[in-house]
Amino acid sequence: MLGRRLKMGMVGGGPGAFIGDVHRRAALLDGGVELVAGAFSADKKKAEEKGRDLLLDPSRVYASLDAMVEHESTLPLGERVDLVTVATPNHLHFPMARRLLRAGFHVVCDKPMTHGVKEARALKREVDKSGNVFALTYNYTGYPMVKLARDLVRMGHLGHVRKVVVEYPQGWLATPLERIGMKQAVWRTNPDQSGSAGCIGDIGSHGANLSEYILGQRITDVSADLSTFVDGRALDDDGSVLLRFEGGPRGALLTSQVSVGEENGLTARVYGDKRGVRWSQERPDQLQVTALDGPEETWSRGSDYVAAMSPAAARATRLPPGHPEGFIESFANIYNNVCDAICARILGTEPDTLALDYPTVDDGLRGMLFIESVVKSTRSRQKWTRVPER
Repeated sequence: MLGRRLKMGMVGGGPGAFIGDVHRRAALLDGGVELVAGAFSADKKKAEEKGRDLLLDPSRVYASLDAMVEHESTLPLGERVDLVTVATPNHLHFPMARRLLRAGFHVVCDKPMTHGVKEARALKREVDKSGNVFALTYNYTGYPMVKLARDLVRMGHLGHVRKVVVEYPQGWLATPLERIGMKQAVWRTNPDQSGSAGCIGDIGSHGANLSEYILGQRITDVSADLSTFVDGRALDDDGSVLLRFEGGPRGALLTSQVSVGEENGLTARVYGDKRGVRWSQERPDQLQVTALDGPEETWSRGSDYVAAMSPAAARATRLPPGHPEGFIESFANIYNNVCDAICARILGTEPDTLALDYPTVDDGLRGMLFIESVVKSTRSRQKWTRVPER
């Protein structure tokens, strides 16, 4: 036991930011963290406004990341922030995470990890050199029933895995919201801030990460077709990608942010030669299990039989079956594991193995390699494009 709550800072996540509020609520959900500092916006007035909304000490609401690092570094352990969340547009992830790591802070970063592969490789070197905890919020791996699906695959419950299909349709960018100044649309469709990909980087990277997490195998090759349907948009808003995995499984990833009427329809299907599983983010408390010669089963989060099959799913569960858990809790499960890992570092002990179940800088690098390979494949006349190992 550490004997105190971990102290958290945040960069980004100012007024009007969606994901910053998600991070804050998730980090504080289990009571082991307190938010004490932040550099919420490059606009000083907006930063101060957010600090007041969050009831923070005004002396710990900073006008810049540099100001936060410089002041917090002068405070003793136990008073200074232990971890800092980076919840900014993509192009700021690398310089900010690097600055924090070099100053000795643990980091939780939103995805995709960096603006490009070169930065991702450099950030991995920084993490390895620092020895600090670095986590990336590929939050869908935080869902208990996703962990169950992974463990069923690992245990051979599905037999030899043959096929993976991941679909991620959204409809919110079906019109040019970036032209009317909608904040979330503006930076996500701007190559200078988002990177070389739009839809495939924003949500397609989630699908790729989810498939690799469940299978425990990396994507080796892609054959991609990215499209931009909204006139004048600079980045893709729809994509179809065929996948090949090490060990032989084949897959397909279908992503879209112009699928009118869709909300957040992430679905993953995995088929072996004995059984299959199906998980939907919009019905996250259930995992459908199909059999070659038997009825379809519905497994429910929080059940004793799920806990017996997957200790990781049990650890990620807070409520009994029938009491829904969802999006914020998936982030909270990542934060919970990260915080346990940080506490172990502070105490000089080894963390519980289950506490190490969170996306790392390696997953972030894998995501950037996937995005770059998909963009390359779309521009290529070759049928398959190799995804580098690192």
